[in-house]
Amino acid sequence: MPTADDVLKMEIARVNLHLPTVRPTLSQLLAEEKPRVHLRDGSESHFKRSELEYVESLLDDKEVKLLRLPIILEISTVYRGYFRVRGRIEVKVVEKILETYDELEEKTEGLYPRYLLPRVRRVLPTTTTYAFIAE
Repeated sequence: MPTADDVLKMEIARVNLHLPTVRPTLSQLLAEEKPRVHLRDGSESHFKRSELEYVESLLDDKEVKLLRLPIILEISTVYRGYFRVRGRIEVKVVEKILETYDELEEKTEGLYPRYLLPRVRRVLPTTTTYAFIAE
C-alpha cells in the first residue's frame, strides 16, 4: 500500500506534466522558425517570437546563449505565499520585470511574494511556466 509521501509524489508528478522534457536556450529558440518545446504529456508549447525578442533585449549576448526557457516559477510546499526562481540569468529576467534588479547583487535564486506572479506571467506568458515542488 502506498504511503502518504508516495501519493503526494505521484500527484506532484501528475500536476507537472505540463513541464518541458528539454529546455532549449533562448538563442536556439530565436533561430527556429516556429519556436516550441515538447512537454512531458506529449504535447507542445509554442513561444511568441515578440516575447522571445523582449527577453533577448533584457540580456547580453552571452546570457542569450545560456538562458534556458521556459523560466520555471516554483510553487513550493515550504515557502507558502512565495514563489522561487532559480538560476542567475532567470532571476535577472524576473527582477527586471519586477523592477527590482540590482546589477551589484548577483543572485542565483530569488524568492518573491506570490502576489507578484500575475505581474510576471502577464509580461511573459509563454516563456514562463509553473512547477509544483514538494520539499
